[in-house]
Amino acid sequence: MRLREIRPADHRVLAGFDRDAARSHDLRVGGYRHWAAHRLAGDSGHDFHLAIETRHSRTVVGSLWIQADPATRRFSYGIGIGPQHRRCGYAADAVSALLAVMFEQRGYRECVVSVNGSNFASLALHGELGFREEGRPRDTELRHGEVRYPVLMGLTAARFATHQPDRGPLRPERGRHWRTPRRGRHWAPRTAAS
Repeated sequence: MRLREIRPADHRVLAGFDRDAARSHDLRVGGYRHWAAHRLAGDSGHDFHLAIETRHSRTVVGSLWIQADPATRRFSYGIGIGPQHRRCGYAADAVSALLAVMFEQRGYRECVVSVNGSNFASLALHGELGFREEGRPRDTELRHGEVRYPVLMGLTAARFATHQPDRGPLRPERGRHWRTPRRGRHWAPRTAAS
């Protein structure tokens, strides 16, 4: 997985994620649609939008929208992964890479995100990354007979540095999701004599 700038050709792919989510009736916190307005607005100042792309096939699987405040050294982000690419680890990889850049290279001190209280996968992901719950504001939303509430979660640069496990040596030619081709049962390695 890698993060890169949004290209004009990516807008069609990202809009397709919105359509796919609507077809599958995926109505979580506005779904991927929440980021649709930002996709067309472009980057401004310290806010920017990045595509999440696989290393092996260069497929766009989602995007990140980052809002940074250099005066307070705090930032926030939102992430959207296309419905067909969820549960593959792309969000964890993208958020880990973003946090490493923002904390270690750009010198930010804190990250605060708002997660929908009914989005258990996102709450678990942020918990695994070291985020701690900071509060549950009373700002609720009623949609389709269900009450939704935001959960504020925060992570400091110091906690990020101590919480991250050693992932071993990086292999830039292969992403985390790279797989070796499966070989048939009659496959034998070629020797110099063959």
